[in-house]
Amino acid sequence: MSYTALYRKWRPDTFSDVKGQEHIVRTLKNQIESDRVGHAYLFCGTRGTGKTTIAKILAKAVNCEHPIDGSPCGECAVCKAIANGSSLNVIEIDAASNNGVDNIRQIRDEVAYRPTEGRYKVYIIDEVHMLSIGAFNALLKTLEEPPSYVIFILATTEAHKIPVTIMSRCQRYDFKRISVDTIEARLRELVDKEGALAEEKALRYIAKLADGAMRDALSLLDQCMAVNMNGELKYEDVLETLGTVDTEIFSKILRNIINENVPELIAELEELILQGRDLGQFVSDFTWYVRNILVVKTTENAGNMIDMSEENLERLKEEAYAITEEQAMRYIRILSELSAGIRYATQKRVLVEVALIKMTRPQMETDITSITERLKRVEELVREKEDLLALSAIRPVDTDNSYTAKPEPKTVVRHTVTALPEDIKAVVKNWNGIIGQADNIYNAYLKKMRITAVDDRLTMVAEDDFTYRFMKREEHLNYSRRHLSGG
Repeated sequence: MSYTALYRKWRPDTFSDVKGQEHIVRTLKNQIESDRVGHAYLFCGTRGTGKTTIAKILAKAVNCEHPIDGSPCGECAVCKAIANGSSLNVIEIDAASNNGVDNIRQIRDEVAYRPTEGRYKVYIIDEVHMLSIGAFNALLKTLEEPPSYVIFILATTEAHKIPVTIMSRCQRYDFKRISVDTIEARLRELVDKEGALAEEKALRYIAKLADGAMRDALSLLDQCMAVNMNGELKYEDVLETLGTVDTEIFSKILRNIINENVPELIAELEELILQGRDLGQFVSDFTWYVRNILVVKTTENAGNMIDMSEENLERLKEEAYAITEEQAMRYIRILSELSAGIRYATQKRVLVEVALIKMTRPQMETDITSITERLKRVEELVREKEDLLALSAIRPVDTDNSYTAKPEPKTVVRHTVTALPEDIKAVVKNWNGIIGQADNIYNAYLKKMRITAVDDRLTMVAEDDFTYRFMKREEHLNYSRRHLSGG
């Protein structure tokens, strides 16, 4: 027996099996139970959300000999005939290939005949927006006043292409994208039924990648399970099979962009290409990564809006402090432009490299956002120069910990604390204990700082631009002052 794809094998047979479209299921069941079934329905929504599936279940339910709570029994002769495609009462039409006037005229001729079995003759027209203008016009009269035994179910992914005259004659149902949690639960259910093993992290990632489409999720799962038929499906297997990239790579790339480290940036991209990662998917995922950073910067409860592990969320918060909202939006704009142009490009790598370099160089652009960012960079360079000059006059203090004299730093964050020399020395000596008491995010950055002290002056030194950008912000300097002074 030939293999059946998962999305076909586990296609729902009853309304109770449908996931993520409860609002539509409830309405249709109530109509069937109260015998108030409409003569024309329009199902709208993105791919893989259950439009055709629910259309078939509805066709079975209205013809079922023994319906159960508005749902088909699945056992009677009518249900079985519809399920195996042998019923003459349910006619499926692909409007993409049957979009002419003659095809619709054939339907008009057929509706004159009553169903051979059951109560209703059901026409399911998929991708109905592909019909020609002439075909739509030919359908109008029949759609408005069909025989009492005929039901039309029109399905489309592009509702805006449907003429208003057609829409006004139908009951419209909008299918929602299915949530990640719902898709993940369904994947787990089917994996268990298949007798297979899979990590939660792997299923979660597939559910996210499906973008609200259950059919896409099942197709991706089918593809990934073939990698390791007898073992457990792991997160790394999913990444390798689908050519996608772990969020840790995005973090490295973003830090190199912020630090303007072009050689390392190109090296990271080279590694992704050697691993066989899809550049189009990389651009799409990286765009979402920067979007998540923007969400963290602009909302208080970002954790509820971002589907990410606690570890990755903490890293995201660290990076959110290192860039401004304007920078994040500029990055998203550049990546969005790249995503639009890379699909049909012959030199995808070149386009990606240029875009990444452009993200490190606001001077390459002339829009207001980029000019503002360049002015900020100039101001930062001036302040850095002043700090370096001030640092040259300071003699480091010897201490017993690892945060003392090191080679000349790249950047400096300096502020003066009014205190007795003994207090300053105590801060330097107990530096490890002090940073251990700081908040999680500040703790991570303070570990990357070293301090020097002379008399009543305490200087904090950052060894990389990323840490410098975080610590130089006024609110973070104020936090450091309060924390070091015991406030």
